[in-house]
Amino acid sequence: MSEMSKNALKSFLLKLDCHFTWNLQKEDIVLHHTEERIDEQLEYLTIKSKVTLYNLQAYVKHLRDQNEEALESLKTAEETIQDDYADEIEKRSLVTWGNYAWIYYHMGRFPDAQSYLDKVEASCKRMSSPFRYKVELPEIECEKGWSLLKFGGRYYDRAKACFEKALESDPEHPEFNTGFAIVMYRMDDFHRDGGHSKSLSLGPLRKALNLNPESTFVKVLLALKLQDIGEKFEGEKYIKEALEELTSEPYVLRYAAKFYRREDKPERALELLKKALTLAPTSAFLHHQMGLCYRAQMIQIKKATRNKPRGKDKQKIEKLIRFAIFHFETAIREKSLFVFAHLDLAGMYSEEGQLGKAEDIFQKGLEIEHVREEEKQQAHFKYGRFLEFHKRDGELAMHHYIEGIKANPKFCHVLVGALQNLALRRLNQNSLDAKSLGALGFIHQLNGEKKEAIGYYERALKQDPNNSEYISALLELGLSI
Repeated sequence: MSEMSKNALKSFLLKLDCHFTWNLQKEDIVLHHTEERIDEQLEYLTIKSKVTLYNLQAYVKHLRDQNEEALESLKTAEETIQDDYADEIEKRSLVTWGNYAWIYYHMGRFPDAQSYLDKVEASCKRMSSPFRYKVELPEIECEKGWSLLKFGGRYYDRAKACFEKALESDPEHPEFNTGFAIVMYRMDDFHRDGGHSKSLSLGPLRKALNLNPESTFVKVLLALKLQDIGEKFEGEKYIKEALEELTSEPYVLRYAAKFYRREDKPERALELLKKALTLAPTSAFLHHQMGLCYRAQMIQIKKATRNKPRGKDKQKIEKLIRFAIFHFETAIREKSLFVFAHLDLAGMYSEEGQLGKAEDIFQKGLEIEHVREEEKQQAHFKYGRFLEFHKRDGELAMHHYIEGIKANPKFCHVLVGALQNLALRRLNQNSLDAKSLGALGFIHQLNGEKKEAIGYYERALKQDPNNSEYISALLELGLSI
């Protein structure tokens, strides 16, 4: 095929509606980890059809340069469509055919790529689509939503839009409602401030469960959301139901464990997590939860001994720290972009007094690219606390608190409190401390208290006349009054 013909073929392929045109960037995931999660879900997740997972598996295999294996996944997807959607094969196959065309194109098998492109075109014509290589179908929006969801937090807004679009066509469709509820739950969980998440997913989760009462996955997420809003007794009812219905699904076990850990019952949580790990031994999420449970047990002993453990209590704490470190390290090894595991591991090294190791891990966590604003914010907050209370470096701690606030100003209540307390404490020791005065100016500016902000920035500038941040802030405030 000539270069011109090859370019023409690619221009048509770009018009397809499939994983290769959905802008799913491999830099945003750990490929082997994502593939393992898909394999786990194919084995354990109880859902009506696994076509979406086979299509996504094919795309991830392609990203790993495993195109022959990707074709096998697409073949399985086709077989699954024949079994699960015998009365709507054509519309359910469009994404799979699009993926086939792209993979054959990347393999240099251009006639095969063209044949699948022709199949899509013929289907679009039969369905009276205004587009040559694309049909607007809620099922495709739903599949796109699930795929975006698997690529992580940076894609959640787009996933939400896909499920919303699908629901416009069929508001009572069980799968569309399930997808929408799950993405809303994930977005709630990211938008935490002071440990509290939003509850925008409560209604969608209830509706999804009502439309699909057999979904244990939705059931455990609803339980966690009820726990978030203080309705733990209703939440536990759903947890017990889910565990009675399905005791061999890692996803049910891990969320049930999370529920009990948050109820300060780490022993029960550990029972469930150990069972889940026998099914999915390389799950970064499960290892992270194990670490959190051992940390919770450590905190229980510290509270019981008023932070002065001795003898057996001290030995048990040392053992729990080692267990937690092991599981946090395993989580990072399995999922190198796992920001929260980095932060929790650093915290455990701090507990052990290994401040150098803690510093290294915090730095690695801060250097991870392609992260959500919420992860970046937490990294700056946790590192700021470490600097303030372990390294006694208040000036650098304030810098990281401010950077954390800038990362996501909507959810920064805890960070603002930490910054304000530190700045006031430093000013009690030295009323001319420019950094602390500037920090208070920043807080007042953030709160819209312009006159107070100007006052603090002017005082800070007297002590540090060439500080460009203070000068810039005063100019901005002056223009806005």
